[in-house]
Amino acid sequence: MPSHVIANDESENILGVVPLYLKSHSYGEFVFDHSWAYAYYSFGSRYYPKFQCCVPFTPVTGPRILIRNTSFKDQVFDIIVSALKDLTAKSQVSSLHITFPSETEWEKLKDKGFLQRIGMQYHWKNRNYKCFDEFLMDMKQSKRKNIRQERKKISAQNLTMKRLRGYEIKASHWDSFYKFYRNTTANKWGSPYLTGDFFHEMGSKMGDQVLLVVAEEGDEVVAGALNLIGGDTLFGRLWGCHPQVHYPSLHFEACYYQAIEAAIELNLSTVEAGAQGEHKIQRGYVPVTTYSCHYLMDEGFRKAIEDFLERESCQVRLVMKLLNDSGPFKEGIH
Repeated sequence: MPSHVIANDESENILGVVPLYLKSHSYGEFVFDHSWAYAYYSFGSRYYPKFQCCVPFTPVTGPRILIRNTSFKDQVFDIIVSALKDLTAKSQVSSLHITFPSETEWEKLKDKGFLQRIGMQYHWKNRNYKCFDEFLMDMKQSKRKNIRQERKKISAQNLTMKRLRGYEIKASHWDSFYKFYRNTTANKWGSPYLTGDFFHEMGSKMGDQVLLVVAEEGDEVVAGALNLIGGDTLFGRLWGCHPQVHYPSLHFEACYYQAIEAAIELNLSTVEAGAQGEHKIQRGYVPVTTYSCHYLMDEGFRKAIEDFLERESCQVRLVMKLLNDSGPFKEGIH
């Protein structure tokens, strides 16, 4: 349930906005607290409802407490955070969670009584490459060979890859992609919270910010990967393929290699391929830290979760170091 917070001055000018939701579950967040909910339940306490400050269903780092650029913006930030904490207490909910904030916000909120949590995603960085082969030359020989072999499998299966933007994406493409999306959620026991109309609406309203990668076998579209373009970044979001058919290496081609080629072609600095998937590393995507902040009302649970987060953070940092030390790139390339 939307519970957005707005800060006005005396003249009703908006000085700050916080996207805030009252939630009775933890789905679609990409920062996992189900074990916390179970711990509350085990002790006869209630974890839901809770507040979450976020962009729904979107694991992308960015500012969450949006403040007008004025000479007193730091004071506005402090006032908004105090209001959020007061709202959490008055609403008698268990907690307030701010997911995927900027690192600056994450640091500031530590001093406001929020617990700090880190996570990990895999991003591809553009080192001013002119073409895909130039990117491959930065990789270790074994990784380079593997990628070339995977890409050869696409043409060997008589598949044609296309990158479509704006008016190039037809209604029939969205109809096909919706079927692929439903197939993916069914295979992963997911919940298909996006509707067919959503994709048509997004395509018509966002124009060239939408990049749809499709794979065709003859005249038939058999798979697709949805990407969004914002700022200097390409965001990989959803993938799906035709039910009952398996095309080796097509997922890697549609989601990772086509995204890299598009970023090079459009001169974008980053591809964010989303959460999870260590298989992304050998394909040129490296670990990047993500952030979240958690304000818990119950002191006992707060201490227990704080201890857990300290241990978890040590593990995440260790895994990131190991992954970076054994990364796919030649020595000296970071």
